[in-house]
Amino acid sequence: MITIEDIAVARERISPYIRRTPIMEASHARDPLPVAASVVMKLELQQVTGSFKARGAMNRLLGTPADQISAGIVTASGGNHGLAVARTAKVAGVPAVVFVPETVSPAKVEKMRAWGADVRIVGAEWSVSNEAAHDYARSSGASYFHPFADPLVVAGQGTLGLEIIDQIRDFDTIVVAIGGGGLVTGLSTALKARLPDVRVVAVEPVGSPTIKASLDAGHVVSLPEITSRVATMSCRRTDERIFEVAQRNIDEMVLVSDDAMLEASQWLWFEFGIASDLSGAASIAALRSGDPIFKDSKRICAIVCGAGAEGTAP
Repeated sequence: MITIEDIAVARERISPYIRRTPIMEASHARDPLPVAASVVMKLELQQVTGSFKARGAMNRLLGTPADQISAGIVTASGGNHGLAVARTAKVAGVPAVVFVPETVSPAKVEKMRAWGADVRIVGAEWSVSNEAAHDYARSSGASYFHPFADPLVVAGQGTLGLEIIDQIRDFDTIVVAIGGGGLVTGLSTALKARLPDVRVVAVEPVGSPTIKASLDAGHVVSLPEITSRVATMSCRRTDERIFEVAQRNIDEMVLVSDDAMLEASQWLWFEFGIASDLSGAASIAALRSGDPIFKDSKRICAIVCGAGAEGTAP
Protein backbone atom coordinates (compact mmCIF):
# COMPACT_ATOMS: atom_id res chain seq x y z
CA MET A 1 0.00 0.00 0.00
CA ILE A 2 2.83 2.40 0.95
CA THR A 3 6.61 2.29 1.34
CA ILE A 4 9.05 3.71 3.85
CA GLU A 5 9.86 6.34 1.21
CA ASP A 6 6.22 7.46 1.20
CA ILE A 7 6.37 7.85 4.98
CA ALA A 8 9.61 9.84 4.80
CA VAL A 9 8.04 12.21 2.26
CA ALA A 10 4.96 12.57 4.47
CA ARG A 11 7.12 13.40 7.47
CA GLU A 12 8.79 16.25 5.65
CA ARG A 13 5.50 17.48 4.22
CA ILE A 14 3.50 17.62 7.45
CA SER A 15 6.21 18.62 9.92
CA PRO A 16 5.21 22.31 10.04
CA TYR A 17 1.64 21.34 10.97
CA ILE A 18 1.99 18.69 13.69
CA ARG A 19 3.55 18.30 17.12
CA ARG A 20 6.40 16.05 18.15
CA THR A 21 4.61 14.33 21.01
CA PRO A 22 6.36 13.32 24.25
CA ILE A 23 7.19 9.97 25.76
CA MET A 24 6.83 8.97 29.40
CA GLU A 25 8.06 6.03 31.41
CA ALA A 26 5.17 4.10 32.97
CA SER A 27 7.01 3.99 36.29
CA HIS A 28 6.39 4.76 39.98
CA ALA A 29 2.77 3.66 39.76
CA ARG A 30 0.76 2.66 42.81
CA ASP A 31 -0.56 -0.28 40.78
CA PRO A 32 2.24 -1.24 38.37
CA LEU A 33 1.51 -2.89 35.05
CA PRO A 34 1.71 -6.70 35.40
CA VAL A 35 4.59 -7.14 32.96
CA ALA A 36 8.27 -7.77 33.66
CA ALA A 37 9.35 -5.44 30.86
CA SER A 38 9.88 -1.73 31.29
CA VAL A 39 7.16 0.28 29.56
CA VAL A 40 7.40 3.64 27.86
CA MET A 41 4.26 5.43 26.70
CA LYS A 42 4.14 7.47 23.51
CA LEU A 43 1.68 10.24 24.34
CA GLU A 44 0.19 10.82 20.90
CA LEU A 45 -2.99 11.99 22.58
CA GLN A 46 -1.15 15.32 22.90
CA GLN A 47 -1.11 15.65 19.12
CA VAL A 48 -3.10 18.48 17.49
CA THR A 49 -6.85 17.68 17.92
CA GLY A 50 -5.98 14.94 20.41
CA SER A 51 -4.84 11.99 18.28
CA PHE A 52 -2.50 10.65 15.61
CA LYS A 53 -5.24 11.28 13.05
CA ALA A 54 -3.92 14.81 12.54
CA ARG A 55 -0.92 13.29 10.76
CA GLY A 56 -2.86 11.37 8.13
CA ALA A 57 -5.47 14.04 7.47
CA MET A 58 -2.82 16.72 6.97
CA ASN A 59 -0.78 14.52 4.63
CA ARG A 60 -3.94 13.81 2.61
CA LEU A 61 -4.59 17.54 2.30
CA LEU A 62 -1.05 18.52 1.37
CA GLY A 63 -0.74 15.64 -1.10
CA THR A 64 -3.93 16.64 -2.95
CA PRO A 65 -4.19 19.36 -5.65
CA ALA A 66 -5.93 22.44 -4.28
CA ASP A 67 -8.64 22.40 -6.95
CA GLN A 68 -9.80 18.99 -5.68
CA ILE A 69 -10.72 20.37 -2.27
CA SER A 70 -12.20 23.71 -3.32
CA ALA A 71 -15.72 22.38 -2.61
CA GLY A 72 -14.69 21.28 0.86
CA ILE A 73 -13.89 18.03 2.65
CA VAL A 74 -16.22 15.29 3.83
CA THR A 75 -15.55 12.20 5.90
CA ALA A 76 -17.09 9.60 8.18
CA SER A 77 -15.55 9.07 11.58
CA GLY A 78 -15.96 7.57 15.01
CA GLY A 79 -14.58 10.86 16.34
CA ASN A 80 -10.82 11.31 16.12
CA HIS A 81 -10.48 11.33 12.33
CA GLY A 82 -13.40 13.73 12.15
CA LEU A 83 -11.59 16.07 14.51
CA ALA A 84 -8.46 15.87 12.39
CA VAL A 85 -10.42 16.57 9.19
CA ALA A 86 -12.20 19.50 10.84
CA ARG A 87 -8.86 21.02 11.79
CA THR A 88 -7.33 20.26 8.38
CA ALA A 89 -10.23 21.96 6.60
CA LYS A 90 -9.76 24.97 8.89
CA VAL A 91 -6.10 25.18 7.85
CA ALA A 92 -7.10 24.91 4.17
CA GLY A 93 -9.88 27.47 4.52
CA VAL A 94 -12.58 25.16 3.16
CA PRO A 95 -15.74 23.73 4.77
CA ALA A 96 -15.79 20.30 6.43
CA VAL A 97 -18.74 17.93 6.82
CA VAL A 98 -18.26 14.99 9.19
CA PHE A 99 -20.72 12.10 9.40
CA VAL A 100 -20.57 10.20 12.70
CA PRO A 101 -22.44 7.24 14.21
CA GLU A 102 -24.79 7.45 17.16
CA THR A 103 -22.11 6.00 19.46
CA VAL A 104 -19.79 8.99 18.96
CA SER A 105 -18.59 10.80 22.06
CA PRO A 106 -20.64 14.00 22.55
CA ALA A 107 -17.47 15.75 23.67
CA LYS A 108 -15.80 14.92 20.34
CA VAL A 109 -18.84 16.23 18.43
CA GLU A 110 -18.58 19.47 20.40
CA LYS A 111 -14.88 19.78 19.55
CA MET A 112 -15.48 19.09 15.85
CA ARG A 113 -18.06 21.85 15.76
CA ALA A 114 -15.65 24.15 17.61
CA TRP A 115 -13.20 23.56 14.75
CA GLY A 116 -15.96 24.69 12.38
CA ALA A 117 -17.19 21.35 11.04
CA ASP A 118 -20.77 20.55 10.10
CA VAL A 119 -21.30 17.33 12.10
CA ARG A 120 -24.13 15.00 11.09
CA ILE A 121 -25.08 11.97 13.20
CA VAL A 122 -26.18 9.14 10.92
CA GLY A 123 -26.49 5.43 11.69
CA ALA A 124 -25.75 3.08 14.54
CA GLU A 125 -22.18 2.40 13.40
CA TRP A 126 -19.45 3.75 11.14
CA SER A 127 -20.27 1.90 7.91
CA VAL A 128 -23.68 3.56 7.78
CA SER A 129 -22.16 6.99 8.41
CA ASN A 130 -19.62 6.24 5.69
CA GLU A 131 -22.32 5.55 3.10
CA ALA A 132 -23.86 8.92 3.92
CA ALA A 133 -20.47 10.60 3.54
CA HIS A 134 -19.99 9.08 0.09
CA ASP A 135 -23.48 10.20 -0.94
CA TYR A 136 -22.65 13.72 0.18
CA ALA A 137 -19.34 13.70 -1.70
CA ARG A 138 -21.09 12.67 -4.93
CA SER A 139 -23.80 15.32 -4.63
CA SER A 140 -21.65 18.21 -3.40
CA GLY A 141 -18.29 17.72 -5.08
CA ALA A 142 -16.56 17.73 -1.70
CA SER A 143 -13.36 15.69 -1.45
CA TYR A 144 -13.83 12.50 0.58
CA PHE A 145 -11.08 11.76 3.13
CA HIS A 146 -11.18 8.09 4.13
CA PRO A 147 -10.05 7.48 7.74
CA PHE A 148 -7.85 4.49 6.88
CA ALA A 149 -8.12 3.10 3.31
CA ASP A 150 -6.09 5.90 1.70
CA PRO A 151 -2.33 5.70 0.98
CA LEU A 152 -1.73 9.36 1.85
CA VAL A 153 -3.56 8.98 5.16
CA VAL A 154 -1.68 5.79 6.00
CA ALA A 155 1.68 7.34 5.11
CA GLY A 156 0.86 10.23 7.42
CA GLN A 157 0.07 7.84 10.26
CA GLY A 158 3.36 6.08 9.55
CA THR A 159 5.29 9.20 10.52
CA LEU A 160 4.49 8.29 14.11
CA GLY A 161 6.70 5.21 13.69
CA LEU A 162 9.67 7.27 12.52
CA GLU A 163 9.21 9.65 15.43
CA ILE A 164 9.13 6.79 17.93
CA ILE A 165 12.34 5.36 16.47
CA ASP A 166 14.01 8.76 16.96
CA GLN A 167 12.91 8.90 20.60
CA ILE A 168 13.32 5.34 21.86
CA ARG A 169 15.74 3.06 20.05
CA ASP A 170 15.89 0.19 22.51
CA PHE A 171 12.32 -1.17 22.53
CA ASP A 172 11.51 -4.69 21.33
CA THR A 173 7.69 -4.59 21.39
CA ILE A 174 5.14 -1.97 20.38
CA VAL A 175 1.46 -2.07 21.34
CA VAL A 176 -1.05 -0.23 19.16
CA ALA A 177 -4.85 0.05 18.97
CA ILE A 178 -6.74 -0.84 15.80
CA GLY A 179 -9.94 0.63 14.40
CA GLY A 180 -9.93 0.29 10.62
CA GLY A 181 -6.20 -0.39 10.56
CA GLY A 182 -4.64 2.76 9.13
CA LEU A 183 -2.37 3.44 12.11
CA VAL A 184 -1.04 -0.09 12.45
CA THR A 185 -0.43 -0.22 8.68
CA GLY A 186 1.59 2.98 8.53
CA LEU A 187 3.33 2.40 11.86
CA SER A 188 4.33 -1.20 11.13
CA THR A 189 5.58 -0.29 7.65
CA ALA A 190 7.94 2.25 9.20
CA LEU A 191 9.05 -0.04 12.01
CA LYS A 192 9.59 -3.17 9.94
CA ALA A 193 11.68 -1.15 7.46
CA ARG A 194 13.94 0.30 10.14
CA LEU A 195 13.68 -2.12 13.10
CA PRO A 196 12.48 -5.43 11.61
CA ASP A 197 12.85 -7.39 14.87
CA VAL A 198 10.40 -5.23 16.83
CA ARG A 199 7.21 -7.16 17.61
CA VAL A 200 3.99 -5.43 16.62
CA VAL A 201 1.13 -6.24 19.01
CA ALA A 202 -2.25 -4.97 17.82
CA VAL A 203 -5.25 -4.45 20.09
CA GLU A 204 -8.93 -4.61 19.13
CA PRO A 205 -12.18 -4.51 21.10
CA VAL A 206 -13.87 -7.83 21.82
CA GLY A 207 -16.97 -6.26 20.29
CA SER A 208 -15.26 -5.23 17.02
CA PRO A 209 -12.45 -7.67 16.15
CA THR A 210 -12.20 -6.57 12.52
CA ILE A 211 -8.59 -7.46 11.77
CA LYS A 212 -8.50 -10.50 14.08
CA ALA A 213 -11.51 -12.06 12.35
CA SER A 214 -9.95 -11.46 8.95
CA LEU A 215 -6.57 -12.86 10.00
CA ASP A 216 -8.26 -15.94 11.42
CA ALA A 217 -10.20 -16.44 8.19
CA GLY A 218 -7.22 -15.76 5.94
CA HIS A 219 -9.13 -13.08 4.01
CA VAL A 220 -11.08 -9.90 4.66
CA VAL A 221 -14.42 -10.56 6.32
CA SER A 222 -17.30 -8.33 7.36
CA LEU A 223 -18.30 -8.63 11.00
CA PRO A 224 -21.91 -9.77 11.40
CA GLU A 225 -22.38 -7.22 14.19
CA ILE A 226 -20.52 -4.65 16.25
CA THR A 227 -21.17 -4.63 19.98
CA SER A 228 -18.35 -2.36 21.18
CA ARG A 229 -19.38 1.09 22.34
CA VAL A 230 -15.96 2.50 21.40
CA ALA A 231 -16.82 4.32 18.18
CA THR A 232 -13.20 5.18 17.40
CA MET A 233 -12.31 1.47 17.25
CA SER A 234 -15.49 0.07 15.70
CA CYS A 235 -15.32 -0.94 12.04
CA ARG A 236 -17.32 -3.68 10.35
CA ARG A 237 -14.83 -4.34 7.52
CA THR A 238 -11.27 -3.29 6.73
CA ASP A 239 -9.65 -2.62 3.36
CA GLU A 240 -7.93 -5.37 1.33
CA ARG A 241 -4.66 -3.42 1.23
CA ILE A 242 -4.75 -2.83 4.97
CA PHE A 243 -5.32 -6.56 5.48
CA GLU A 244 -2.31 -7.50 3.33
CA VAL A 245 -0.02 -5.38 5.50
CA ALA A 246 -1.63 -6.73 8.67
CA GLN A 247 -0.93 -10.29 7.54
CA ARG A 248 2.70 -9.42 6.93
CA ASN A 249 3.50 -7.11 9.83
CA ILE A 250 1.31 -7.85 12.86
CA ASP A 251 3.00 -10.37 15.14
CA GLU A 252 0.34 -10.75 17.85
CA MET A 253 -3.28 -9.74 18.48
CA VAL A 254 -4.95 -8.99 21.81
CA LEU A 255 -8.68 -8.48 22.30
CA VAL A 256 -9.85 -6.30 25.19
CA SER A 257 -13.30 -5.47 26.48
CA ASP A 258 -14.77 -1.98 26.57
CA ASP A 259 -14.75 -2.16 30.36
CA ALA A 260 -11.04 -3.06 30.35
CA MET A 261 -10.33 0.00 28.22
CA LEU A 262 -12.33 2.17 30.60
CA GLU A 263 -10.39 0.80 33.56
CA ALA A 264 -7.12 1.41 31.71
CA SER A 265 -8.23 4.99 31.01
CA GLN A 266 -8.97 5.43 34.71
CA TRP A 267 -5.54 3.96 35.55
CA LEU A 268 -3.85 6.48 33.25
CA TRP A 269 -5.71 9.33 34.90
CA PHE A 270 -5.05 8.16 38.46
CA GLU A 271 -1.40 7.26 38.00
CA PHE A 272 -0.22 9.93 35.54
CA GLY A 273 -2.93 12.55 35.10
CA ILE A 274 -3.34 11.47 31.47
CA ALA A 275 -6.85 12.03 30.07
CA SER A 276 -7.21 9.30 27.47
CA ASP A 277 -10.25 8.14 25.54
CA LEU A 278 -10.98 4.42 25.49
CA SER A 279 -9.14 3.78 22.23
CA GLY A 280 -6.14 5.68 23.57
CA ALA A 281 -6.10 3.39 26.61
CA ALA A 282 -6.39 0.17 24.57
CA SER A 283 -2.64 -0.49 24.60
CA ILE A 284 -2.59 -0.14 28.38
CA ALA A 285 -5.64 -2.41 28.68
CA ALA A 286 -3.72 -5.07 26.74
CA LEU A 287 -0.74 -4.75 29.09
CA ARG A 288 -2.99 -4.88 32.16
CA SER A 289 -4.64 -8.07 30.86
CA GLY A 290 -1.74 -10.28 31.91
CA ASP A 291 -1.58 -11.84 28.44
CA PRO A 292 1.47 -14.14 28.27
CA ILE A 293 2.55 -12.78 24.90
CA PHE A 294 4.43 -10.05 26.78
CA LYS A 295 6.45 -12.40 28.98
CA ASP A 296 9.57 -12.31 26.78
CA SER A 297 9.50 -8.56 26.13
CA LYS A 298 12.24 -6.46 27.70
CA ARG A 299 11.10 -2.95 26.77
CA ILE A 300 7.63 -2.10 25.49
CA CYS A 301 6.36 1.02 23.77
CA ALA A 302 2.63 1.53 24.37
CA ILE A 303 0.96 4.11 22.16
CA VAL A 304 -1.62 6.22 23.99
CA CYS A 305 -3.23 7.45 20.81
CA GLY A 306 -6.36 9.44 21.69
CA ALA A 307 -7.47 12.06 24.21
CA GLY A 308 -10.76 12.01 26.11
CA ALA A 309 -12.31 12.47 29.51
CA GLU A 310 -13.89 9.04 29.95
CA GLY A 311 -11.40 7.96 32.61
CA THR A 312 -11.51 11.20 34.56
CA ALA A 313 -15.08 10.88 35.83
CA PRO A 314 -15.32 10.18 39.58
